[in-house]
Amino acid sequence: MFFYKALFRFVYNNTRNQLINDKIILGIDPGTTIMGYGIILVKEKKMELLKMGVIHLSKLNSHELKLKKIFESTLQLVEEYKPDEFAVEAPFFGKNIQSMLKLGRAQGVAMSAALYRDVPIFEYSPKKIKMSITGNGNSSKEQVASMLQSLLEIEKTPKHLDATDGLAAAVCHHFQRNTTSGSKNYSGWKSFIVDNPKKVK
Repeated sequence: MFFYKALFRFVYNNTRNQLINDKIILGIDPGTTIMGYGIILVKEKKMELLKMGVIHLSKLNSHELKLKKIFESTLQLVEEYKPDEFAVEAPFFGKNIQSMLKLGRAQGVAMSAALYRDVPIFEYSPKKIKMSITGNGNSSKEQVASMLQSLLEIEKTPKHLDATDGLAAAVCHHFQRNTTSGSKNYSGWKSFIVDNPKKVK
């Protein structure tokens, strides 16, 4: 009897630890013409690609329709793959203020879709993501895609590198999970509002 109890305890704890350690991470590269995404499964510290792709937005007539499409598409990915965590590339600061505002809205809408389903979100700068993947914060899209192809044994690089940019956010988050530097973390609407009071007035 003792043997069976010990065996049951071993199997239970092993299964429990495995479930705790396994994670699905959704990465998003926000955009107003194309939004890239990548989804990975981290199992026993090994990464496995579940899916990556892009959402085309250029044919939509207005910015509002694009935001609606981003929200619906992100929410669909969240509901289908049920990620444990959500990683997103932060908008970079540029000279074109209007472009920055539109990109910021796209990012915010994607984040809100994750928060709507209580998925914790993590925000990384483009340089941080590139540094995490290639070791060089000034890497090109092609260099990031090439490294991801090697890391995840991807047979063919996608036509649109926005997909690998979204995937890079997910992989970056996996590499940074045990650290807090270079990322912002929101566990829900409340924490987002506390950190961004001016964005919700």
